[in-house]
Amino acid sequence: MKFTKQFSAAALIAIIGAASVSVCSAQSSASAAVTTASTGQSVAPYTEGGVWQITMVKTKPGMSDDYLKALAKIFKSTNDEAKRQGIITDYKILAGDAATQQDYDILLMVEYPNMAALDGLRDKTDPIGAKMVGTEDQQRQLAVKRLEIREIMGDKTMREITLK
Repeated sequence: MKFTKQFSAAALIAIIGAASVSVCSAQSSASAAVTTASTGQSVAPYTEGGVWQITMVKTKPGMSDDYLKALAKIFKSTNDEAKRQGIITDYKILAGDAATQQDYDILLMVEYPNMAALDGLRDKTDPIGAKMVGTEDQQRQLAVKRLEIREIMGDKTMREITLK
């Protein structure tokens, strides 16, 4: 009985080890195939584009227009300046009906040229906020006021891709 248990455990470890090596090898080969072709270019079925920071917002009932007015003052002005300075590529606001009571109804989207553009971002954008909105205390007060009319449901950073 002891021999069977020891053999079974040893066999199981050997099988797992062999499977791991096979999977790792297959992944390495697949990864190499995707990232390089004979021409040195990616064979991925897409090309990488800009990077979007997306914020999902749920406005409180009857407060959508009030929130959009606040965005017109703050979000629009600061993003127009960031775009003018080349910090961002574009920005968008999408509004629609929430699918459920727990769903968002507004998407705030800001596009950056690439992931590297996010490095040191506050050093670039804090002066814009100070110029367009005011001091840190003024910005904080406006942020607290927005809590009365909306809830942030989540944030995502996603890369845009274009299929080949």
